[in-house]
Amino acid sequence: MLKIKTFILGPLSTNCYLIFNSKQAIVIDPGSEPETILNFLNKHNLKVEAILNTHLHFDHIQGNADLHAQTKAPILASPKDKYLLQTELGLGGFMDFAETKPFEFQPLEPGKTNFLDTECEVLSTPGHSPGSLSFYFPELQAVFVGDVIFYRSIGRTDFPGGDLNLLKQSIEEKIFTLPPETTIYPGHGEPTVVKEEKMHNPFFAPYRL
Repeated sequence: MLKIKTFILGPLSTNCYLIFNSKQAIVIDPGSEPETILNFLNKHNLKVEAILNTHLHFDHIQGNADLHAQTKAPILASPKDKYLLQTELGLGGFMDFAETKPFEFQPLEPGKTNFLDTECEVLSTPGHSPGSLSFYFPELQAVFVGDVIFYRSIGRTDFPGGDLNLLKQSIEEKIFTLPPETTIYPGHGEPTVVKEEKMHNPFFAPYRL
């Protein structure tokens, strides 16, 4: 049986998610403070299968290097966001934020795959960043969306590479088409539910279910 653990990490209170069973885990968006994640992994004797990034903004990736060094788990992300690692959006280091330690990642493309012996559909959800990915786990009735959509809000599109119309299209075509009871786990703030956002998110006209 899979479980979900949420860590709220770093100065921007980024949600890092651990999905795990009795032996293995995957980590989604280790924003910083990797020791917090490692302590939990060690306490429960969990081996990390993969480190997944929804996108490559600094507040979602600053634990990547240390977590990889300790676990040897591959880091997976969209190649469309690789350019961010050459900008302050990926490198950090501005406005007293920490700098991002260098890391290498393996390209992850949209489509069906498996983690922890369960199906995961990798969804292309650009708009907040060109390579934003969401991870849908049917068994968990859950989708992990990074900064694509939040409780009654949506991700910022004023950063370089952002596109408001594309973001709204991603949400309508990839998130709102998921089963209505699917829980949305965002990159910041509390979880929400697909049917609730379809009806009440102010950035969209109300949908009839």
